[in-house]
Amino acid sequence: MPVHNQDIAAIFDEIADLLELQQANPFRIRAYRRAAQTVRSQPRELAERVASGRALQDLPGIGDDLAAKIVEILGTGRCAALDKLKRGVPEGLEDLLHLPGLGPARVRLLRRELGITSLARLRAAIEKGRLTEVRGFGPKLQARLAEAIANPVTGKRALRATAARYAASLVAQLQRVEGVETVTVAGSFRRGSDTVGDLDLVVSSRRPAAVMKAFTGYDEVRAVLAAGDTRASVRLASGLQVDLRIVPRASYGAALHYFTGSKAHNIHVRRMGQRRKLKINEYGVFRGREQIAGETEESVFASVGLPFIPPELREDNGEIEAAAGGRLPALVERADLRGDLHVHTSATDGTATLTEMARAARAAGLQYIACTDHSRYLGAYRGLDAGRLAAQLDEIDRLNAAGGRLTILKGIEVDILEDGSLALPDDVLGRLDLVIGAVHGHFGLGRRRQADRLLRALDHPHFSILAHPAARLIGEREPIDVDLERVVRHCAQRGCFLELNAQPQRLDLDDAGCRLAAEHGVLVSIASDAHRPEDFACLEWGVTQARRGWLGAANVLNTLPLARAKELLYRTMS
Repeated sequence: MPVHNQDIAAIFDEIADLLELQQANPFRIRAYRRAAQTVRSQPRELAERVASGRALQDLPGIGDDLAAKIVEILGTGRCAALDKLKRGVPEGLEDLLHLPGLGPARVRLLRRELGITSLARLRAAIEKGRLTEVRGFGPKLQARLAEAIANPVTGKRALRATAARYAASLVAQLQRVEGVETVTVAGSFRRGSDTVGDLDLVVSSRRPAAVMKAFTGYDEVRAVLAAGDTRASVRLASGLQVDLRIVPRASYGAALHYFTGSKAHNIHVRRMGQRRKLKINEYGVFRGREQIAGETEESVFASVGLPFIPPELREDNGEIEAAAGGRLPALVERADLRGDLHVHTSATDGTATLTEMARAARAAGLQYIACTDHSRYLGAYRGLDAGRLAAQLDEIDRLNAAGGRLTILKGIEVDILEDGSLALPDDVLGRLDLVIGAVHGHFGLGRRRQADRLLRALDHPHFSILAHPAARLIGEREPIDVDLERVVRHCAQRGCFLELNAQPQRLDLDDAGCRLAAEHGVLVSIASDAHRPEDFACLEWGVTQARRGWLGAANVLNTLPLARAKELLYRTMS
């Protein structure tokens, strides 16, 4: 069975959780946490790396022991160290770790204070009001836990980038089947959603039985939930559900439109068809019994007088009216990006030198990047102080003077402190081409205080771009509570920019924030936040998010030629 990076990372996270439950050496716990993060962030499967003979030990935080465990997992799908740890944990205790809001520390606390070692005991304690005796278990958390126990979720939503790994393997499997013409991943994945609950595959084939056999017999399938002649549902070993629909070529466009959705978009299009005496479904577009369209999506839209609507816009959020009125934007594409204004190096928490990052950026088709390592305030990241930053600026001057095909701008990612001030003095920031301000702490401030904090930062005389404005980590940390429209209006007045951070776990701005920025004339920087050469590939995820937010190339700062981008950035620094 294929083993993906996400599978390896999940095992390392589980090991770390169980070690923390047992209060093991904190350095050992951190080693597994870091290894999970490293594995999860790799743009290519580690199985490919091992097969090509490249050393796993070259990856950050992966030593000989962890490398051996990765090889073991790749070969067997299991890890003996995890199996041993599980045998030392009371039955039922690990189930508590899967509840929202319960990490190892809180599970230990429940066990110590109330003797809770299972979901049943936790449910009973909540019903009897005993959790009020334990510090940190307020009414909101208790309600979340009770809801999660009463309504367990069978499948956890996956990051789109994670789901893409599983989708790619499955698509490749089906494309090898004789008679298969086209395979497309539809659903929320095709619409570019941040996370997906399942995968929807639409296949055009002359041999449905062969496709069905290959699909239900795929190595990663843990359970076949349903299977018929042309449709099936399975659950993969990862827990991800995959639904398959096989159609003839004449119905392919109609099926693709139907299964891409969204539901609200589809209903709107069907109602338009009804007004024209047409029936639109997954089999085609019909006038009476005659199929008049459906082989392509374009033909489905044309049947109701619409041009093709990109999948990312299909949320019934104004796209149909815009299409009917000829107002659909020409959405930004990856090829439009000329630069990347958020890049890290090994001077702080990156894994490659500035020269290596510049070389990778050029290979990714970029003309300029901004080196934006962390400020010293983030001690965990070995942030730059004034002296180390000065040395880095000298290095940038030397590289630019060498006349390479890529220009490096001088920048920094500086922390926005609780009061809205910046973590470096003006005389240091004034030497730079741009300053990226970011929230990395004090996430729990109230809505007004959080907005006041950001507005004060924006008013700083040396402030260019607000990085990952909501400070969210999808599935791990909720967005900060802030009046984003107030922040966007202030950006417009001040002449600053907003970042769309393309890291799959951030994708921040979200699509609504992108539309808000465009409405107020604020340019958005689609940034990789690259910490390793491979991270420039994340720009693709950011472009998808921007497209969901209706952004065209003219709405994106780093589609501009270098001279124009520098001109706009310099205005923010004076």
